[in-house]
Amino acid sequence: MEFDGAGIGSGIAIGPVVRMAEPLPAPTDRQSHLPAEHERERASAALSVVAAELQDRGARAGGAAREVLEAQAMFAEDPTIAERIDASTATGKTAERAVYEAFASYREILSGLGGYMAERAADLDDVSQRAIAHLLKLPAPGVPNPGHPFVLVARDLAPADTALLDLGQVLAVVTIEGGPTSHTAILAREKSITAIVGTSGAGVLADGDLVIVDAENSVVVTEPTAAAVAAAEERIAARQARAAAPAGPGRLADGTPVPLLANLGSADGAIAAIGAGAEGVGLFRTEFLFLDAATAPSVTMQQEQYTRLLGAFPGRKVVVRVLDAGADKPLAFLTDAEEENPALGRRGLRALRAKETILREQLTALAAADAASDTDLWVMAPMVSTVEEARYFTALAHELGIRTAGVMVEVPSAALLADRMLSVTDFASIGTNDLTQYTLAADRLLGSVAGFQDPWNPAVLRLVSEVGAAGRSTGKPVGICGEAAADPLLAVVLVGLGATSLSMSPSALADVRESLARFTLDDAKTLAEAALAAESATEAHTAAKSLAADLQRARTAAPATASREA
Repeated sequence: MEFDGAGIGSGIAIGPVVRMAEPLPAPTDRQSHLPAEHERERASAALSVVAAELQDRGARAGGAAREVLEAQAMFAEDPTIAERIDASTATGKTAERAVYEAFASYREILSGLGGYMAERAADLDDVSQRAIAHLLKLPAPGVPNPGHPFVLVARDLAPADTALLDLGQVLAVVTIEGGPTSHTAILAREKSITAIVGTSGAGVLADGDLVIVDAENSVVVTEPTAAAVAAAEERIAARQARAAAPAGPGRLADGTPVPLLANLGSADGAIAAIGAGAEGVGLFRTEFLFLDAATAPSVTMQQEQYTRLLGAFPGRKVVVRVLDAGADKPLAFLTDAEEENPALGRRGLRALRAKETILREQLTALAAADAASDTDLWVMAPMVSTVEEARYFTALAHELGIRTAGVMVEVPSAALLADRMLSVTDFASIGTNDLTQYTLAADRLLGSVAGFQDPWNPAVLRLVSEVGAAGRSTGKPVGICGEAAADPLLAVVLVGLGATSLSMSPSALADVRESLARFTLDDAKTLAEAALAAESATEAHTAAKSLAADLQRARTAAPATASREA
């Protein structure tokens, strides 16, 4: 039997299932025998303990996990939650019931908002469960420890648990709920955990069931045959060998170079990226400097962080994206809080242009950091939709000392006008996550439409090919910096469509490097043509996969034929 979900990465694992305990039941709704003030204090103390625990876990985990857990700790200290708890305890409810009701009502609000906010509802549940467990003097919810390696199956996994998973014991993670942009998925990618999320059928799995978790094919196989286990073991061994092999530059089988770069959210990940074989940085997200700030950070503060990043990549290419605020990343000092549909509102370059001082200061800080290093700095603007915007950003960046300025292609208009965009800017970088979202009209942060968020869709690939053709005609570089670049086979197709570099999570570099080395540029173009000719994402993937196997068989057979003829 097989269960489908959304695979994270391209890993594969075999092991026995261990189920995570179901959530604590809702506390009984009864009148407290204690004074309301006492119950209020109990609830406040419990939430303070939970906030401190989450902060501590974040500090130990570091990286993106730290940001996630610090944001989760803020839920425990949210004044709105406190007000709801005060109101409940004033009516005589117990602290644990008041906490439960306060978080449940807040969760309902977030779920109703959809998108990114709906995905954060699970984070609220975890804070609530931890506080209630503390009040009832029960163990906090968490990952079981059976004493042997296992496949963790859970309804969903809280950030606090995902961040500190013992990777020596947890072979893979399967969640029944959650989407491809849940915190489980985000942290699984960063930590290179084999994971499949949103696997609705996995609810029937029991402790001890042997399963194969195949993230590359987004499937959980139960009761696998001996042959299936052997095939999976071969794939696991091959992946381990690739990861351990010396990392050379990315290139195709015919020697065509395809630089493999890293996507980073802060300078903290630079050393690990280089260790994984990154040839530079294809997307450096600068939001981490702004998200927790009441005002924009100073030029000096920004310059220090950019200098630190550039210093980690001497002589290499580093592509920095200026602040991409709005939609799921609102900032009080920059974006409009009252927009009804922020994903289609003033975000990215639109928001920066409305408050140009912030953009000027960021470009000034980047130019100063560049002047103090020998790194090849490129800077790009997010959410560019018109040629005029491309011309505006490029001119301003050059004016402020940025040598190489470009634009991100994330909306169909930018792809369709790519030839004109590239005539007024220095390079383009395709953000496949947003390009897929806007092409298919499916919120990439909403699990209910996750099936549409597939960059294999021929409509998305056709837009990528438009940008690739524009790059060839203008002689300008075209990079890929979305999650699509981390798919080993799709990476080859993207090169066939005209991509000149690929940027991804460092954990994906080894698999993509190996995949590229198996095909020539002509092969890549042939695979791209097959995918473009399909009618759906599934058909495109199937066609490319079948053709890739044929090309490999033909290449393997050719030397044997030549040997016999000799």
